[in-house]
Amino acid sequence: MKINRLITTQADFDLQLSKLLAWESVSDKRVADVVDDILQQVKIRGDAAVLEYTNKFDRRDVKSINELIVSQSALKQALTKISSEQKNALEIAAQRIRDYHQHQLQTSWQYTEADGTILGQQISAMERVGLYVPGGKASYPSSVLMNAIPAKVAGVDHLTMVVPAPDGEISPMVLAAAAIAGVDQVITIGGAQAVAALAYGTETIHKVDKIVGPGNIYVATAKRAVFGQVAIDMIAGPSEILVICDGKTDPDWIAMDLFSQAEHDEQAQSILLCADENYLNQVEASIARLLPTLSREAIASVSLKNRGALIKVKDMQEAIAVSNRIAPEHLELSVAEPEKYLSQIRHAGAIFMGRHTPEALGDYCAGPNHVLPTSGTARFSSPLGVYDFQKRSSIIYCSEKGASSLSKTASVLARGEQLEAHARSAEYRIIE
Repeated sequence: MKINRLITTQADFDLQLSKLLAWESVSDKRVADVVDDILQQVKIRGDAAVLEYTNKFDRRDVKSINELIVSQSALKQALTKISSEQKNALEIAAQRIRDYHQHQLQTSWQYTEADGTILGQQISAMERVGLYVPGGKASYPSSVLMNAIPAKVAGVDHLTMVVPAPDGEISPMVLAAAAIAGVDQVITIGGAQAVAALAYGTETIHKVDKIVGPGNIYVATAKRAVFGQVAIDMIAGPSEILVICDGKTDPDWIAMDLFSQAEHDEQAQSILLCADENYLNQVEASIARLLPTLSREAIASVSLKNRGALIKVKDMQEAIAVSNRIAPEHLELSVAEPEKYLSQIRHAGAIFMGRHTPEALGDYCAGPNHVLPTSGTARFSSPLGVYDFQKRSSIIYCSEKGASSLSKTASVLARGEQLEAHARSAEYRIIE
């Protein structure tokens, strides 16, 4: 299989790179129309619509939403249905994720001015959050941990997890992860109907304040449509990895790191930047040799052929410049002394430092969140974290003297904007 080869010195490099990076959501009018109809039906008919769509799309035969709710005892039983090795891995990952996110907790603060006026900020957690987890063939217990634990660390009162169970089947590891993460309620529904139920509420399902978690194009389209009614985490694009290498890392390691994203789906993107052309040749040879050994070879092959690339750069500085332009979801600095370059990285969702830190560790158990900005949005977005489940309220408490002083300034500004009531409201507080 041939992978794209680019050189930064070629005349049309910028154009070729732009074409390589171009990605548009596969959502179209047909998808949007289907989603809009589902959203409206759930909004109007509540539980009845959710049941109808769940029975239709997931091949279920249920009469009540209560049949779709997984009991807390069933969640605990799931811990006995997985191997001790799996349970131990989930618990280790959960503790590391919890420990990391504890450092993100924000606390309320205030200060007092000389005249007694108090200003500050009150931090409070959201009350209800909905977590969408893919089901069916897909099984992502790691996504349960990465989305649920920061919400719980933030202090969210109630976390509802929705996960489709086609033909009534659901991964025991997903349920076990929910138990370990402290999910309050699990409902086996999915698709746009699950998003609608969380956004609008039904007779049985409580409306939430925010919806997080990955899903297919119908889920993503539904999340986009209900934004404003509720908050959402992000609209994620295909997974991405960008590796900057100095040519000293085992080429097999780098090839497998590139595969780690290419195997996600055909639209995923894997790019390697290196100044050593001979090393790029070695990695290409490793790709050709190792690709047939993958169980998901067919998916990875399409991803690498259409969206992957090996790019020859002039030096490390140019590699960093190209990386900052791409703003990758995952960036591996597979170089000696990666700390030297860290301050120069302006745009990346997560930065993996050194030869012994593959992106895969971040996906599961390193601790930092694996929900990251994609498609260049790392230029202005950050990883999911505790702060995504906390709100900030401004605190203003004026003393009599402070109010008098501030009111004089406010009066001038309000009358300058022709807002008389604003001005007079402030002027009542002025002490002559």
